[in-house]
Amino acid sequence: EEVLKEAQELGYAESDPSADVDGLDAARKMAILATLGFSMNIDLDDVRATGITEISKEDLDFSKKLGYTMKLIGIASRTGEKVEVSVQPTLLAESHPLASVNDEYNAVYVYGEAVGETMFYGPGAGSLPTATAVVSDLVGVMKNMRLGVNGRSAVAPQYKKNLKNSSEIYSKYFVRLHVKDEVGVFANITAIFSEYGVSFEKILQLPLKDQEMAEIVLVTHLASQQNFEQILQQLQDYNKVQVIKSTYRVEGEGVL
Repeated sequence: EEVLKEAQELGYAESDPSADVDGLDAARKMAILATLGFSMNIDLDDVRATGITEISKEDLDFSKKLGYTMKLIGIASRTGEKVEVSVQPTLLAESHPLASVNDEYNAVYVYGEAVGETMFYGPGAGSLPTATAVVSDLVGVMKNMRLGVNGRSAVAPQYKKNLKNSSEIYSKYFVRLHVKDEVGVFANITAIFSEYGVSFEKILQLPLKDQEMAEIVLVTHLASQQNFEQILQQLQDYNKVQVIKSTYRVEGEGVL
């Protein structure tokens, strides 16, 4: 609440901040970018969007300890003829170009088959940057009016919409659990992941003070979204798991 109030006072968040903190503003941008980038008619409803309201300080602390930084990331990815478009809090390796984008700055990171890595970076909030963008658009409209080209043509999407299903979306994942601190519990948790062919890249296990509980933090290797969701369901059903505190997508290599 305190940080959000400061962001509103600085003009970085709207008076109604729901579009910012719920990821809706980013989702709109991803629908536009994916439509342009993939020449495919991507609608807002096609974007799986999760905001930042559930992020805790503990999540940020563990992210840093593992060599990651937390960012709200819009992802548009194409593999063959299928695409994935989403917005979600994501753990980025500190070496990732987007990890250094802070404050009111925005960036668009593009990886292309021919060009490799490119990134477009600049201020994305505040009165003057917003006004600059609006005036730039108006100048573009006036130029097209002078040239007589407004409304003379339309570009239809080249490809039919073809979205990936959950079995075709792969990522690494961060998982934070509170479990009973008993012999064999971690082995059983490992067995649940192994059942779906998912292994661990990083593991932290810490006792919780004044409780017979332990906190387990995991970063997996690549797993399909479908398998990961089934793993989470099994963890919720396991009576030695008190609570799944948080889960996030992970991009890049951290430390440990």
